[in-house]
Amino acid sequence: MENNMTVTNEHLITNLREEIGKVIIGQAYMVDRIIIGLLTGGHILLEGVPGLAKTLTASTIAEAVGIDFQRIQFTPDLLPADILGTEIYHQKTGEFVIKQGAIFSNLVLADEINRAPAKVQSALLEAMQEKQVTIGDTTYQLDLPFLVIATQNPLEQQGTYPLPEAQQDRFMLKLKIKYPSRNEESEIIDRFTTGNYKTPSMHKIISAQEIMGLREQINDIFIDEHIKNYVLDIVLKTREPSPYIASGASPRASINLIKAAKGRAFLEGRDYVLPDDVKAMVYDVLRHRVLLTYEAEAEDLQVEDVISDILDTINLP
Repeated sequence: MENNMTVTNEHLITNLREEIGKVIIGQAYMVDRIIIGLLTGGHILLEGVPGLAKTLTASTIAEAVGIDFQRIQFTPDLLPADILGTEIYHQKTGEFVIKQGAIFSNLVLADEINRAPAKVQSALLEAMQEKQVTIGDTTYQLDLPFLVIATQNPLEQQGTYPLPEAQQDRFMLKLKIKYPSRNEESEIIDRFTTGNYKTPSMHKIISAQEIMGLREQINDIFIDEHIKNYVLDIVLKTREPSPYIASGASPRASINLIKAAKGRAFLEGRDYVLPDDVKAMVYDVLRHRVLLTYEAEAEDLQVEDVISDILDTINLP
C-alpha cells in the first residue's frame, strides 16, 4: 500500500509540473522549490532581477493547485493596514466593519518586500509566523495552506529597507533566481512576440485540502538518525569560530533543512530521505542565515563558498 501511495504521489507531482510547464518556460529550480515550500508549510524569499517570471510562476502554481492568490506590491508608503486589513466605520449602522487585507489568501506574493519600511515588513512576518492576524480587538486565523513568497531585487539598494537577518530567518528557503538558458529564452521570445499566442487554460491538479493531507505524509517521511546528525553537524559548524562567519544559523535552520529534505524526497517519489536531499537543499536553507564577516567580503567570498567549504569538512553518513 505504501508503494502504491508513493507511485500515486509521484504521478501527482509529474502532473503538477506538466501543468505549470504549460505557462512557465524553464525555471524548474524555482518551481520545485515553491512546490516544496507549499507542501511543507515553509515561506520563500526569491532574489532575482525583474523579468524572471517570479510573479507569473507564483500565480500559475496557485491556479494549478486551486488556491487563492494575492499579489502585494510593496512601496515606501504602504501601511500595515493595507496588508492586514482595518476597521471601517459604517455610517448607516453606526458600527465598525472589518475589511480584510490581502494577507487573507492561501498564497501571497510580497513583491519587492525590501521597498516597504520595517513596520510593514514586521506586520507581514508576524502573520507568517503566527498564521493569524489581529484587527482591532479580534484575532482572525488565516486559511490553510498559507504561503508567503517574497521577492527582492539584488541590484537596487537606494530607497530600500533590507530585511534584517532575524526577519530573513522566518523564511524557510531563499532562492537565487538565474536567467533562463539560451534555448529557453528563444522559446520565450517566440511565445510573446507572435500575435496568435494565447495563455493556456489551467486545470486544477490538487486542492487545498489535499495539500494539507500531503503535508502529513511528508512529515511521516523517514529520516535516519545518521542523516539527522549530518544536518546537525552542518548547522553547528556554522556556529564555530571562523574568520569568515560573523553569525551562524539558528535552530530554525536545522528544522527547515530536515523539512526541505523531506519535501525533496517526496518530489523524487521516495518515502525516505537521502544525504543527497540534504545537500540539494542546504544552500537554499542556509544562505540567508549565515552572516559573513568583513574579512570574507574583502576576499570576495560568497556565502555559498562558505557553505561549500563546510560541506567538504563533514563526512557523508
